[in-house]
Amino acid sequence: MLRLFFRIFCLILTMKKLLFLIFNFIAFNCGAPEKVYPVKGTIYEIKPDSMLIIIDHDTIPNLMMPMVMPFDLIDLKEINGLTIGDSVHFEFVWADTITFARKFKIVGKGKLPEVEEEDFFEDEDYSERDKGEIIDDVTLLDLDSSLVRLSDSDGKYRFLSFIFTRCPMPNMCPAVVIKNDYLVKSFKDRNDINFIMVSFDYQYDTPSVLKDFYGSTISDHDNWKVLSSTGRIEDVYRLAKQSGCEFWGIEENNIGHTLRSVLIGPNREMLGSWPGDNWKAGNVKTAIELLMK
Repeated sequence: MLRLFFRIFCLILTMKKLLFLIFNFIAFNCGAPEKVYPVKGTIYEIKPDSMLIIIDHDTIPNLMMPMVMPFDLIDLKEINGLTIGDSVHFEFVWADTITFARKFKIVGKGKLPEVEEEDFFEDEDYSERDKGEIIDDVTLLDLDSSLVRLSDSDGKYRFLSFIFTRCPMPNMCPAVVIKNDYLVKSFKDRNDINFIMVSFDYQYDTPSVLKDFYGSTISDHDNWKVLSSTGRIEDVYRLAKQSGCEFWGIEENNIGHTLRSVLIGPNREMLGSWPGDNWKAGNVKTAIELLMK
């Protein structure tokens, strides 16, 4: 009987050790728990084909300022019954590798932001360029506040991306910067292509702000440029719209935007376009190599 009790006791100890090891494995090998933020806002646009919902949201405490921005969806059932203009409460989930919105609750009707644009922004000159069509020449500012024309680099291929420093979403502007870093390094031995990131935040992203933010990142790469649109509003609108990128709410400090990167050729002809934030840098590298042949 004593021997049987001893065996049971040892078995219990073994099970406790096993449970302890399992617990520690889970604790130390799994990622940090997801963060969940309650959000209030008004539905601006619904894009089920892209698994996106665009919302004009209030301040998200300890995370970001008010803005109009797209939220990823992981289940279209989440947006059943939602319509543009609905005022909603929902959860914004920030996991290890993804962010998404869930648990929408309609609480009424909200007021959508009025996007005021000058008539000339509706002109054909500001329409998105199709493959083979020419991007207009524009003038922006480099990090030393010198005027730079897009045509200054004619004769080279250019990969253009649009960003702003206050973007709080890791899967948006910061991810675009990381992907550009990969591409810049992949083409470091070629002198016939430049990678250009343009900030559309013409109020905040002055050359000095951009220099503080990106100067050390691009300093070792002759083929990587960051340009400011301060004082060049018409130019950045023209370039962004012809590239297929949209942004709004700059002067209201309620910034919303889409994502778009494009490849233009030596004569500023449109060669390729990559919308959104889901494109893979490796795939784009291969596409650029093919388009440059």
